[in-house]
Amino acid sequence: MSIKHQGPLFTVSDIIFLILSVLSASFALKSFLVPNHFLDGGVTGISILLYEIYGWDLGLVLILLNIPFIVLSLFKVGRNFALRSTLTVVLIALTMQFVEFPELTHDKLLVAMFGGFFMGIAVGLGMRGGGTFDGMEVLVLMTTKRSSFSITEVILGMNIVIFIIAAIFMKIETALYAILTYIIAGQTTKYVIEGIEAYTGVTIVSGKSEEIKRALVLELDRGITIYKGERGFMKESFEKSIEVDIIFTVVTRLEIRRLKDTVYDIDPKAFIFTQTVREPQGGIVKEIVKH
Repeated sequence: MSIKHQGPLFTVSDIIFLILSVLSASFALKSFLVPNHFLDGGVTGISILLYEIYGWDLGLVLILLNIPFIVLSLFKVGRNFALRSTLTVVLIALTMQFVEFPELTHDKLLVAMFGGFFMGIAVGLGMRGGGTFDGMEVLVLMTTKRSSFSITEVILGMNIVIFIIAAIFMKIETALYAILTYIIAGQTTKYVIEGIEAYTGVTIVSGKSEEIKRALVLELDRGITIYKGERGFMKESFEKSIEVDIIFTVVTRLEIRRLKDTVYDIDPKAFIFTQTVREPQGGIVKEIVKH
């Protein structure tokens, strides 16, 4: 299966977001969660669990567990997303190995709150930079396409398994605090990423609408709706306008960056705006998990 070109791998903002994501995740792990034997959800939680039970190197485990999900994301999400995610995971592992962070507190409530808070910031910044360090998002994207379960049900089920294992092999108290950490991380992520909801409506106005329509449908496999409109109406030439097809589609937050890259490759001057879409029903909509 060929991987299509998706524009530049990094922009300056991508690099800034991903670096801050790496620092925030490493800070949460080394200053709060790991020294106090706390867990998070997702692949990160599984990695910490294996570290606590078997003593395996946390950074190495995080890399190994993410490899299959990154490979899947290469084909299900895109090349740039997979490469950014790979770099983010590796940098977190290296930062945890070679950069020292102070242990700030051993108060369990503060650890759960601020460990979750900084993990949530890390996830949100990683998504804004076009990557992720927790492969469970990709796994849920595939699972929901093959089952009747909702996003919330799938992610909840996966993390319940993690928390039950934590309760068995560690302490029930540890599992309860892990749930609190996970909830705080999820809520924090919502305030950091662009497009708080899982679905985002995208409207595109461009003089090259035919090319964009073909790219969205044939390359990105998206359903589209076309509105007939007019563009122009400038102050100096108000009477002049041009008929145009206004394109509307609904994408997941993982797909927003890829869609924009595709559109701007065709028309750098295209006008794009997004809006929150709540509870979409019918049509061709792909679902994605929220961390």
